[in-house]
Amino acid sequence: MTAADTGADAAAAELLARGELTVRGRIREASNAALFCTIALDGREASCIYKPVAGERPLWDFPGGTLAGREVAAYEVSEATGWGLVPPTVLRDGPYGDGMCQLWIDVQAEAELLALVEAEEPEPGWKAIGLAEVGEGRTALLVHADDERLRRLAVLDAVINNADRKGGHLLPTPDGRLYGIDHGVTFNVDDKLRTLLWGWAGEPLTGEAVDVLGGLRGALDGPLGERLTGLISPAEIDATRARVDALLTTGVHPEPSGEWPAIPWPPV
Repeated sequence: MTAADTGADAAAAELLARGELTVRGRIREASNAALFCTIALDGREASCIYKPVAGERPLWDFPGGTLAGREVAAYEVSEATGWGLVPPTVLRDGPYGDGMCQLWIDVQAEAELLALVEAEEPEPGWKAIGLAEVGEGRTALLVHADDERLRRLAVLDAVINNADRKGGHLLPTPDGRLYGIDHGVTFNVDDKLRTLLWGWAGEPLTGEAVDVLGGLRGALDGPLGERLTGLISPAEIDATRARVDALLTTGVHPEPSGEWPAIPWPPV
């Protein structure tokens, strides 16, 4: 992420935190209340998503009323990596109470990151995820792009223990950036990693990733750990440190544990 990107994201975060929030509609496909809004401050305006805590559905494996904080925690960890993989996200009061407010991202519709192919092995430039049923008893190989941006996101997901990395949560932009969204089910103390980005499972981490993880580990004992306090529990912060330690010790991308479904449903 360039200095210009960093400055733009900081300005967006300020707008989200201090601007006047106006609800324009609701995203009905979302499992929890997700409201499309505009945010305005000092002549600046942007679109955003506001997810009030009051609109969160209870989950058996995550404490109630914590999903918004987890979304903000994912943004804080992403910012600490320097990769800028999560759109600017804040926790704030809104028309329906406290909630997560995240910058709306316009996507590059033609970007192809996932595909189904009639082959046993992926072509160069692609990584295999697994076989998928395509109807009438037929299967096809589900693949994702062998893309540096996706690989960084796979590392971030391993750190935050993302239990729901679906294809629809990948947002490539016209300027070449890639964002991941929907991080409400993250940071659980138990291993719940479910993702479509298994293509690098068991492969060595890149040198860049190792350097980033080393910096992240120090930040978790310092300013990042302080910013996460109140967003996730102390036990979840400790578990995040442990996951970073494990990645640095093994030096490889994690593999499915076998104790939890490895791919979210529906995958896209």
